[in-house]
Formats: sequence, C-alpha cells, structure tokens
Amino acid sequence: MTERRILVAGIGNIFLGDDAFGVVVAQRLREGALPAGVQVVDFGIRGFDLAYALLDEPDLTVLVDALPRGGAPGTLYVLAPELSALEDLSAPALETHSIDPLTVLSLVKTLGGEPRRVLVVGCEPATCEPGADGEFGLSPPVAAAVEEAVAVVQRLVARALAGAPVTGE
Repeated sequence: MTERRILVAGIGNIFLGDDAFGVVVAQRLREGALPAGVQVVDFGIRGFDLAYALLDEPDLTVLVDALPRGGAPGTLYVLAPELSALEDLSAPALETHSIDPLTVLSLVKTLGGEPRRVLVVGCEPATCEPGADGEFGLSPPVAAAVEEAVAVVQRLVARALAGAPVTGE
C-alpha cells in the first residue's frame, strides 16, 4: 500500500481582513509536526500554483479559506464541493493576484487533471476589506475561530490517513 498524500492549502489575501483566514490557519498548522504524507502550503493568492499542485493528484486536498455563507462571523463550515459538476474552462478566468477555489478546480480539469477528494474548511468572515489606516489582520470573531479550524483540519487529516471516510456537512 502506498502512503496517502494530503495537501492542505491555505488561501487568502493578507491585506483584505478576514480573507487572510486560510493563510493564518496554514501558518498555524505548519508550526506543529505534520504526519508523513501531509503537506501544508500557504498559497495566498497564487491560484496557478494551487492548480499545478492539484495536478499532482493528492489523495485528499483540504482548502482553507474565508467562506461567506450568511452565518455569524467566525462560523466554521466543512464542505465537499461536487467535483463532477466542474466545467472545463476554454479560457480560464483566473486572476493572477486573486484566487477562487472553484475556478482553480475547473482549471485543473481543463489542464487534464482530475481532483480526487476535495474538502473546504471555511470561516464566515466579518469583513474582507482593507483595514483603516493600513491596518490588516483578522477580525476578533474570525481570529477566535483559527484554533478550532486547526483542530478541524487535523481531525480530517487523521481520519484520511487512517483510511476513514472524510465528508463535509
């Protein structure tokens, strides 16, 4: 049996308030020991880099990102996008300095890849706007959700490494 390969991808723009959530979680995860086969990468706003990492077809990819769904700021979600519904992009609408995970997943398909299992650990943002007076960082409710998100990602990774099913809500 080959070793499972898991990619945890932190996504977000550190200059846009709570949009930095995925980046902060990835940095926090990298502070601890990682199990063999697990790679945590702060992709920030580098969508092309993430697409090419997904072309390596990890067994599980966990995208960590700010995810506005209408809940209270700081609410965490674990979702499993329907990968079969992704469309090939004839002309990828991928911005070089921003990232939309669904567009990245579609780009992977366009490039001939097939993302395997993908989960999104998202956090409801309070704001994704630049801070006043050049300040940046997470809002208090989103900052308070970082440790819980780290624990959620660690549980998902442990389940995947053990061969147990991992699912979204």
